[in-house]
Amino acid sequence: MPKGPYPNTDRDLIRLIERSPSHRAGYKQLIRELGLGGGRERRLLLEQLARITLRGELVKLDTGYWALPRATPEKTARVSRAPGMPVEHKPTRENLLAGKLDLHRDGFGFVRPNGSKSREDDLFIPPNEINGAMQGDEVLVDEAPVGRDGRRSGRIARVLTRRNPTVVGIFHYARAHGRRGYDNEQFTTAKFNYITPLDERMTQPILILDDPDGEEGQPKLPPQPDHNPHRVLGEEAQRELKPYLHPDPDKVDPLEGLAVDVEIVEFPTLSKPARGRILEVLGHPDDFGVDVEIIIRKHHLPYTFPTNVLAEATASASQTVDTLTDEELAQRTDFRGLPIVTIDGETARDFDDAVLVQPLPNGNWQLQVHIADVSHYVRPGTALDLEARLRGTSVYFPDRAVPMLPPQLSSGMCSLRPDEDRLVLTCIAEIDKAGEVAEFQLCEGIIRSARRMTYTQVQKILDGDPETRAAFIELVPAFEQMHELALLLNRKRHRRGSIDFDLPEAVIQFDPQGNMAAITRSERGWSNRLIEEFMLTANECVAHWLEAQGPSIYRIHELPDPKRILDFEDAASVFGQTLGFSTLPVKQFTMKQDRRTQSSNKRRFGSDRAPQKHEVPESIPVTPQMYQRLTAKIAGTPEERILSFLMLRSLKQARYSEKNEGHFALASPSYTHFTSPIRRYPDLIVHRLLRAALQAGAEATGGPILSTDPQPWSSKKPCPGKNARHPERSEGPPHLPSSDEATPLKLPEEELSDIALESSQAERRADEAERELMEWKKIKFMQDRVGEDFHATVLSCTKYGFYVELDELFIEGMVPIQTIADGLPFHEQERFFFRDTDRAIVGQSSGRTFKLGQRVHVLLDRIDRPNRRLQFALVPAEAPPKAPRKPKAAAKAVKFLKAAPPDPRHTSPTRTGKPGKTKPKARERNKKAKGKRR
Repeated sequence: MPKGPYPNTDRDLIRLIERSPSHRAGYKQLIRELGLGGGRERRLLLEQLARITLRGELVKLDTGYWALPRATPEKTARVSRAPGMPVEHKPTRENLLAGKLDLHRDGFGFVRPNGSKSREDDLFIPPNEINGAMQGDEVLVDEAPVGRDGRRSGRIARVLTRRNPTVVGIFHYARAHGRRGYDNEQFTTAKFNYITPLDERMTQPILILDDPDGEEGQPKLPPQPDHNPHRVLGEEAQRELKPYLHPDPDKVDPLEGLAVDVEIVEFPTLSKPARGRILEVLGHPDDFGVDVEIIIRKHHLPYTFPTNVLAEATASASQTVDTLTDEELAQRTDFRGLPIVTIDGETARDFDDAVLVQPLPNGNWQLQVHIADVSHYVRPGTALDLEARLRGTSVYFPDRAVPMLPPQLSSGMCSLRPDEDRLVLTCIAEIDKAGEVAEFQLCEGIIRSARRMTYTQVQKILDGDPETRAAFIELVPAFEQMHELALLLNRKRHRRGSIDFDLPEAVIQFDPQGNMAAITRSERGWSNRLIEEFMLTANECVAHWLEAQGPSIYRIHELPDPKRILDFEDAASVFGQTLGFSTLPVKQFTMKQDRRTQSSNKRRFGSDRAPQKHEVPESIPVTPQMYQRLTAKIAGTPEERILSFLMLRSLKQARYSEKNEGHFALASPSYTHFTSPIRRYPDLIVHRLLRAALQAGAEATGGPILSTDPQPWSSKKPCPGKNARHPERSEGPPHLPSSDEATPLKLPEEELSDIALESSQAERRADEAERELMEWKKIKFMQDRVGEDFHATVLSCTKYGFYVELDELFIEGMVPIQTIADGLPFHEQERFFFRDTDRAIVGQSSGRTFKLGQRVHVLLDRIDRPNRRLQFALVPAEAPPKAPRKPKAAAKAVKFLKAAPPDPRHTSPTRTGKPGKTKPKARERNKKAKGKRR
């Protein structure tokens, strides 16, 4: 780092420490390296170090050094200890880790270090070492030595960043108001109202400070910064709530049991609970629409656009095609007049893609994919752009959506509505008879959509429905050509090994009054698939083109984890299926603790038993073709649903990255997201990079994209002359200028990395919110059906029970293992256990088995509302009819009649030789036993 006037940037200071030996530096060393002089510069250095340390990017050690916290845990133990004895060790760089806390409802948690991609690196945090941290917080962990069981654990040394400024929960009154209250070893709610968080991972209640003015003995609320522009935090709302927080004990509780959104003003510590104030009263959780409001606030989804963002959106939406300058019009290709159509769902409002397929004279096909040019309206660095980056993606619920862009753009000027001129970015690809891309061209354009079509309408046309075909008679040939090209592209993808999981999704059907009528499986016809095939082709073309221009964002899907592949192979073997491995390589090793235990046992007991060996899978040469072949093999079989689900779980989640690592599931060496800029922020970044390169004069055409080229997961090596035939695979096409000349909008890789990480996190957040709301809807739909019986299929088995999926309804639930015996006749009841070898639940005495894919008859036993789970039980088997019981008086009469005088013929000789009565055998045995005891 060059010496110069201080201060330097935080990033420069971190880089300086990173280049130091052991990634640490002392105060005097930093002064010397930076060439600081007077006391002012040294004071600024200390302030800067304190600021970076508070963010968790640096760690201050007891030795007076500042160091970078480790990104991943060490694989070996560094400190030895006697069994059961705690270890006293000072925090060092080798012990400190920064990561995100994921709590469990039982109080313990796990921290995944920053930069770690594997669950194997997670650190276990005991309940007594949480240290006041909450779910999702960024924490600094002091890692403990590895235990005997090989588990990595630690304690939370400090909370770096709080991720829960607000919490949604159920309101309860304090016991001092005559209500039930809450007691705990650490505190009591006898004097405070409180909420129980709806997030099961937050196990402690949050006390409500209900008087902002500090009256009536309540502590005055500290001033809070307006940290969230999507909420209005005012004292008027608190004063309006004040009468409801202190109701008359003789009257009905106005807030008891209602869902509220609470801002935390004092975070928890080891001795004090969290405290907060109510921002919003959402309503009763079972009321219509309240579940959506709860999910939005629970997952911290920005749901209200700030005023300045709406103002910018209104101004941008006023820029129509007529307002373009002549120079801007000259840069765009006019596609108006072509029969271009959009195909979307019935309830869609944001139409961001339009397509056209035409046959070419040489026998090939021309595919036009037109995408809304959102980058023309959302400029970098504006409030509108920052809001879109904050949201990351649109979130879709069954009855509403939380859009990434304001409605003026998302469903207005950026939406490709029919008969209206719209700006687009276009990919025109020529597809040969084998389904390969012969060449493609990218450009800016203007279109006017001819018709807005739905998937249902197009599917009816493809199915030959006469009424629908007559209504769209002029477009029927175009849709038939689209179908033919989609089949061609689909066969090409299957040849190269692209995995196509046809897993249905839950769809809620509503009646005219807005109530849920049914929950069914989604149907995926060729009307959906043809749009998917066209979008996949456009995304690959843009990814290949941008890869030659400079840094970009890619959609990557990494190789599966070897352990998950082993788990899937074990489960698939139950059905006699496999991915095609002959033998799976496994590595055995012994841990240092096991060797110490061996030595200790030998000294104490003379035992020379070998130390325990652990097995971990080594690198497995898996390819997408293996998954694709198995998917095709099980298509149409009873186990297709289960094995497809298990295959999907064995794969990693796709994510965004600034580094191109290929897409494993699509078997694509280069892939990105280009086709949905209205609802995904990475697509908007790709559009900006694409437009900047085109406007800088980059060549707009690309060469062939063939499926035979080497891929990141393939063992094939490129042949010497291959790049000569495919110039886009070389270091850079000779006809394209370099990235320095071609892209004026050059985003550094560090910023692209941040955008990719934020977008991936936003996508996970949206998926979790959509999934959780669907679980809420299922619980609400089934709440009146407790006691009803259903036919179901076993999806998976665990040591806690087995999960089933109902045949009639697309709903899942669990049959606990301890309740299985309740569904059997009394004389057949037994204990059941989980057998890990074939992942089945087996009866201990009878051997009765419940395994994957088995059909069972269950009834809805109970609903676990806090955890949003359905608990089923086996329908009891019909017991054989029992004989009617006789009255007691009749029974006595029968007994009296049976007590007749003994028959002399049935007598036995006595010691005196006189005949006597025959004694029961039991009495004879008892008499002999007494004689022996004597």
